[in-house]
Amino acid sequence: MEEKECCARHKERSDEEYKGLIHRLNRIEGQIRGIRGMVEKNAYCTDILIQVAAVNAALNGFNKELLANHIKTCVSQDIRDGKEETVDELVEVLKKLMK
Repeated sequence: MEEKECCARHKERSDEEYKGLIHRLNRIEGQIRGIRGMVEKNAYCTDILIQVAAVNAALNGFNKELLANHIKTCVSQDIRDGKEETVDELVEVLKKLMK
């Protein structure tokens, strides 16, 4: 069975950017496993909610880092290359992020 690609476009990331993003995702994954463990151990609701808030903050931090890298690299390069549609794409992404 052929594996489908999730995206039509790709981005080459520097080792530093890649490692930073993966590090953040690994931490978030660990936090999620921790929350699951809390539910399995019948932890008190507010304790779980506080941990969920921490995960939300971590995801927001990931988004901020990824968005900043995207603007500094992909968007700025596309603008230099005359691909103005990238600005429209960025505006649409920002609308979704700000819901």
